Amino acid sequence: MASTSASPSFRPAQRVSGFGTTVFAEFTALANRHNAVNLGQGFPDFPAPDFIKEAAQQAIAADLNQYARSAGQPNLVQALADLYGPLFGRELDPQTHIVVTDGATEGIFATVQALVDPGDEVILIEPFYDSYPASVIMAGGTPVYVPLRPVHEGGGAASWALGMDELAAAFTPRTRLLILNTPQNPLGKVYTAVELEQIAALVRRSNAYVLSDEVYEWMTYPDGANPVEHVRIATLPGMWERTVTLGSAGKTFSVTGWKIGWAIADAPLAWAIFSAHQWIPFTVATPLQEAVAIALQQATEDGYFAWLGEMYRGKRDRLYRVLDEIGLNPVKPDGSYFILFDTARLDVPVEAGDRRDYAVCRWFTQEVGVAAIPPSPFYSPPHQYLTDNLARFTFCKTDGALDEAARRLVATLG
Repeated sequence: MASTSASPSFRPAQRVSGFGTTVFAEFTALANRHNAVNLGQGFPDFPAPDFIKEAAQQAIAADLNQYARSAGQPNLVQALADLYGPLFGRELDPQTHIVVTDGATEGIFATVQALVDPGDEVILIEPFYDSYPASVIMAGGTPVYVPLRPVHEGGGAASWALGMDELAAAFTPRTRLLILNTPQNPLGKVYTAVELEQIAALVRRSNAYVLSDEVYEWMTYPDGANPVEHVRIATLPGMWERTVTLGSAGKTFSVTGWKIGWAIADAPLAWAIFSAHQWIPFTVATPLQEAVAIALQQATEDGYFAWLGEMYRGKRDRLYRVLDEIGLNPVKPDGSYFILFDTARLDVPVEAGDRRDYAVCRWFTQEVGVAAIPPSPFYSPPHQYLTDNLARFTFCKTDGALDEAARRLVATLG
């Protein structure tokens, strides 16, 4: 006999009720439907290095297939301590200073869960990686937004600056954490030592902490006129005890699907992160951790990190030249593998209720055949106006894909 009772109406938990599909899922699906060159989502479309793939195969064959130590496979945390100790100017204890996470995104989530109580405030510098506010909201914290603002030269933005007075005003007695991303996605900004000193002074004065997302650490592009240097905020006076630094094998070795990241911090901070991490994934794939350990050792020996930066510099310049030639006024990034450009000259129809950057990126994907990402999801609503005439491409693609994208862009806009 069929039940006559009414089905209960479903109501998700409030902490997730405001979340929708990510912009990456939406535009990757759109790119696939229109056979567009996908310069939207930031994942490499070229093979990972042979040495890391071979190391993973060997680890699987050696039956390293059971649970790893929750805080990280011993060989990997040792390799990370060996690599980062000199970069931080201190000896790192692989057992107490490092937690291996399920990608840097879990490192973000676990750190926020470990440090932020309901009612605490977390300062997010805009544009932000889209998991930052979600992590804060799920911890019961309150995001406080401070935008980077364009510094204009000639036809468009030449760089992006953080207003230190505006940042100082964002700190309150409830401020617990500031999340920093350098090199930055999507602007490609690399914070200078002077900027980081100013940020650190505000953090110390407020007795707060920093989550420093440095997953693009090896992708910086200095030249004679622009001596870009990636400075780690944890190395500044009084900041080691206040900073969690995140890294990523996915970005470093073009294995984004492996989801291997790490958090490096002073022992009390690392323990707090581990305390959350053990209840999120518990541990991370053992053979892939072993492979990353071997890859880090080999990369250090054969100059891989310098090669990676030069490889991406070439791809950046390849895409930048085309965007500049067709009048889209790109901002040349100092780091990461993203590039923003100005769409103000494009006459693209915008439907009522739609954002212009969304409409423009749909047009690029559907009509030009090159997928872009709108930047507005990386801003809070009061500051989304800053993105109306902007779109983002990534250049972590094969030269063939970049050349085909260039051909399509020139054919339509050249």
